[in-house]
Amino acid sequence: MRKLLMAAVILPFAFGQTGVALAQSSTQAFQNSSSEAQRKANSSQATAELFYMIQQLQGEVRRLQGQVEEQKYQIDRLKEQGRDRYIDLDQRILDLSEKVSEQPAGAAPVGGAAASAAGNAGTVTKEYRQPGAEERKEYEAIQDLIRNQKNYDEAIGRLYEFIDKYPEGDLTVNAYYWLGEVYLVKPQLEQAKQAFTIVATRYPDHRKAPDAVYKLGVTLDRLGEKQEAKRRMETVIRDYPNSSAANLAQKFLDS
Repeated sequence: MRKLLMAAVILPFAFGQTGVALAQSSTQAFQNSSSEAQRKANSSQATAELFYMIQQLQGEVRRLQGQVEEQKYQIDRLKEQGRDRYIDLDQRILDLSEKVSEQPAGAAPVGGAAASAAGNAGTVTKEYRQPGAEERKEYEAIQDLIRNQKNYDEAIGRLYEFIDKYPEGDLTVNAYYWLGEVYLVKPQLEQAKQAFTIVATRYPDHRKAPDAVYKLGVTLDRLGEKQEAKRRMETVIRDYPNSSAANLAQKFLDS
């Protein structure tokens, strides 16, 4: 009897302890599950924020790239306009020189002799500055752009830079001549005409002058200025009779 009473007291107590243990275990599991869900939620939010920031950065990069391309376009336009103004100024100077040289001999100023030197190329010789090693190296690099790489746009820019950097040298005249050749190939005939005219009029005693006058005639012919082209060819034959350009000019006239 006594044992039965003790069992009646102990069993409810044991079941109570087990219930508490089970409740605590269930609470702990719920808390762990809740913490894991919270961590996942936080991680998902951080990922979304990072993705949003990356999108913003990509948009900013695209905007900056657009600005860079626009600025590059504007710079290229300014360079082209500057080159056109530069060669247009040369052309105006040459036109003025030709007008002066066409004046009667008695009325021509002393400076007119330089402008009319093309007719006396055999008796007037100018001393041209000879190139140094660095100047020759840059010139050869431009020749490579023209002859081998066929990169005419870059060659034009490099030729202008060369002329600005090394004025009034022997290779400077060559640079003007090749500027005309490149423009003729592109073809930008007005620019070619101006470049060849610079060589023919400003440097009539240079070794490239016969070729420049001949190519000027070719350019004028392509521009439809037939009579002026013929006159230039006759000038090559008259002023540079022993040159290869004179033979080409004669063939041009015969054809």
